Amino acid sequence: MSKSIHTEAVEQLFDAVLTLKTKEECYSFFEDICTINELLSLSQRLEVARMLSEGNTYMEISQKTGASTATISRVNRSLVYGNDGYRIALDRIRENQKKAEE
Repeated sequence: MSKSIHTEAVEQLFDAVLTLKTKEECYSFFEDICTINELLSLSQRLEVARMLSEGNTYMEISQKTGASTATISRVNRSLVYGNDGYRIALDRIRENQKKAEE
C-alpha cells in the first residue's frame, strides 16, 4: 500500500516553497526544514537527473556525484516512468541559464 503525498501538510509545504523569492530565502528555509544530509541528498538526485538527461553513464555519474547505483537507478526510473518533475525543473533551469547568457 503506497502512501499518498496529497495531504494538507504537503500542500502547505509546497505553498511555502512557492513563496520563496531568492536563493538566500531558499537557503534559509531549506536549512531550517532539512538536515544537511537531506538537503545534500536532494541536490545529489537533481544532479544525477541532469547528468542522466545529458547521456552520462552510471559509472561517470557515480564517480562525479558519489551517488550509489541504486540512487542513480531510482532517479533514472523517475525520469523514464515518473511524473516529469525532474524534466520540468531541468528544462526551466536550462531556459533560465540561456536567458542569463543573452
